[in-house]
Amino acid sequence: MTPTALVAAARECRSNAHVPYSKFRAGAAVLTDQGDVVPGVIVENVSLGLAMCAERVAMFNAVTVGATPTTLVLAAPDTDGSPTWPCGACLQVALELGGPELGIVVADDEDGPHQRAVLGELLPRGPRVER
Repeated sequence: MTPTALVAAARECRSNAHVPYSKFRAGAAVLTDQGDVVPGVIVENVSLGLAMCAERVAMFNAVTVGATPTTLVLAAPDTDGSPTWPCGACLQVALELGGPELGIVVADDEDGPHQRAVLGELLPRGPRVER
């Protein structure tokens, strides 16, 4: 599956985001080691600490179906004119579930180009977990 197709999947699921407070519609898609695409959307709660980022929803859904994430895509509005990258909590979960070689792709919520990185580049000193 191409990064462009994964970005399209992440953008498509954004319409299901539950964002009554921020209106920040974010969607994610995880490509798994089984070749499946697992979606996720941001789910907000009036108690901010109970909200869940789209990236973690997608990664947790991958685990639910017995798969390992190999690529994580985030489609979200730009932040200060630049693509929005996963937060530290999402990167830490991604490191544990996908490892430092996990591909990360970010795109805006329109038809703009996407950017790519490898998780180990974004979190170079993150703790490694035996999987």
